[in-house]
Amino acid sequence: MDTSTHHRRWILGIRRRVAGTALTLAIVLVLAVVTTPSAQAQWSYAYSVLYSFKGGTDGEGPNAVVLDAQGNLYGATSEGGASGAGTVFKVDPTGKETVLYTFTGGADGASPWGGVVLDTQGNMYSTTFGGGAYGQGTVFKVDPSGNETVLYSFTGGPDGGQPRAGVVLDAQSNLYGTASAGGGGFGYGTVFKVDPSGNETVLHTFTGPPDGFWPSAGLFLDAHGNLYGTTSAGGTDNNGAVFKVDPSGNETVLYSFGNKPDGQEPLAGLVMDLVEGHYLYGTTAYGGFGNRGGKGTVFWVDSQTGEEAVFDYFVRGRGSYPIAGLVVDPVSGNVYGTACTGGTYNRGTVFWANPYTGDLGVLHTFSGKKGDGACPDGSLALYLQASGRNVLYGTTASGGAYGWGTVFKMMPATATSLTSSPNPSDYGQAVTFTTVVAPAPPDGETVTFMKGKAVLGTGPLSGGTAIFTTAALRVGKTSVTAVYGGDSNFAGSTSKAVKQVVDKYPTTTALSSSLNPSQSAQAVTFTAQVTSSGAPPTGIVKFLDGASKLGLDRLRGGVASFTTSKLAVGTHAITAQYLGDAASDKSTSPVLDQVVQ
Repeated sequence: MDTSTHHRRWILGIRRRVAGTALTLAIVLVLAVVTTPSAQAQWSYAYSVLYSFKGGTDGEGPNAVVLDAQGNLYGATSEGGASGAGTVFKVDPTGKETVLYTFTGGADGASPWGGVVLDTQGNMYSTTFGGGAYGQGTVFKVDPSGNETVLYSFTGGPDGGQPRAGVVLDAQSNLYGTASAGGGGFGYGTVFKVDPSGNETVLHTFTGPPDGFWPSAGLFLDAHGNLYGTTSAGGTDNNGAVFKVDPSGNETVLYSFGNKPDGQEPLAGLVMDLVEGHYLYGTTAYGGFGNRGGKGTVFWVDSQTGEEAVFDYFVRGRGSYPIAGLVVDPVSGNVYGTACTGGTYNRGTVFWANPYTGDLGVLHTFSGKKGDGACPDGSLALYLQASGRNVLYGTTASGGAYGWGTVFKMMPATATSLTSSPNPSDYGQAVTFTTVVAPAPPDGETVTFMKGKAVLGTGPLSGGTAIFTTAALRVGKTSVTAVYGGDSNFAGSTSKAVKQVVDKYPTTTALSSSLNPSQSAQAVTFTAQVTSSGAPPTGIVKFLDGASKLGLDRLRGGVASFTTSKLAVGTHAITAQYLGDAASDKSTSPVLDQVVQ
């Protein structure tokens, strides 16, 4: 299928398939002390596609992924697989994909539109939009061996039906989610709980304005057992709402979206700030500032007061139509998310925003070309490193090498700089090359110092710095680069070339005569002594009478000599020219006036 056609198909169908996953934070594998974040400059990221879906048995149209402690990613595809009803998959750190379960479209469920959530045993939980015993969707479990269990089948009646999002998991292994339909009455959807035995409880049934209706996204569960979520419609002005359901099932509409500036139609779920613990962050697919009703917002709602504020909004260059949830960086306070369209190629973006400063920036613009993905409609997974430089993982609904979506990775781009000292240097002198890699990768990783394609040597990193010293450079200019090869969490980089100039040692040539003045036909010996600040000079000395060569001699212990008895009567301008060697530079003695009588 043509990539652009496939992309349009996903855009048009996105209202019926929102990857509003269980919007818990992605697994953070590095413990951090949470303090009040301050605005930080955003660093660059290196983007790569880990896996491109082929649209066959491996699945098509992936949703959000979650990360385990070994760096494996887990998710679901809403279509594809052997029966075309979707899959649950795993992608390992090398980009190898394994289909863990293929839905048949029958009693086991069909079309999982939400992401999965992992428990401590590696079991995966989520929902399917269709299938099940009544064709209204399921809540399911897939164990690490790929065995699927339907925990609950929706009837489409008072219990709800057609869940579009994943579930969240509490400490007692209860699952919580939303159903976009059912609930009795107008069928505006429900908030539900499924216990480990598969018993379902409806916690809230949506009734429509001023209540919300048509929840498309998953829930956020706080430490007190309160559930927070969004509805794509309803609220006072029927533009969507932010709601809370307490552990007793009491629902409160915290905020109703109104006109354009505050956002319209939240299709994604919420996350909580990690400092004060009562600000909910989310996105709206529409509204904000801009033409044609706005292209979406990033907002916060105070869960205590219901106050809402838009801390940034989208224009096409930044992206548009953000329909996936956010993840929060506990160090910087930044939130990360995706926009399904917009950007340079109108194929979506990955963005960051800071709630404290209102800044928003684009980390990657999708092109949908040359293997790149298009329409990222799932939440990102975040791996927080000790350095504070995060690794981000995500999916695109289309694009990739085959047009059926991708799993991608974004890790901090590094910059490698290189200096040398001394420069210029003398031949045989030790030269120290110092490279700095920023942000700093883990200590002990290696930087390779290259002369063209030849390896000069290596040095281990410590605090982002590696050093290599050599005294083996040849005379002349040597172009040296430092190459950091990268690892699974930091992209590699190469420094600009440093042109190391290696000079020959300067020499001094002194000339003396054995007899001056001398008589005609009398033998005279001219002695040249060549000295250097470096290694003892070797090579040839040429003796000259003006411009005429008298003879040559090889240095021995820095001394060369030439004897002649053929000088004519008169005064002769005698010089000694040292011709140099690999290490020692040329030099010429002062003129010696040899008088012959």
